[in-house]
Amino acid sequence: MTSPTATSCCCRKSRASWRSRTLEAIAWIIPSAVLALIPKCPICLAAYLALFTGIGVPLSTAGYLRTGLIASCCISMGYLALRRLPKLAIRWSPYPASRT
Repeated sequence: MTSPTATSCCCRKSRASWRSRTLEAIAWIIPSAVLALIPKCPICLAAYLALFTGIGVPLSTAGYLRTGLIASCCISMGYLALRRLPKLAIRWSPYPASRT
């Protein structure tokens, strides 16, 4: 008969792994989707804001908002890529990891 702590430990590890992979995928999907859906002109962004939220913004503000959204999406995707590099370096390493 197996002990309950060994079973729960194994289940928690696989569940945490599943959760972390899901959260990592969501972290990549959100900035990518926002970046893909941002309108190309500030006039369209101002129109979408007015249409969906009822908030009217001047065109200069819409231009700054558009630039800020693009910059924040690129920065967050760059951060996610840099955070992923150590995992990829370990995976692609020609030397096996030492087991201590």
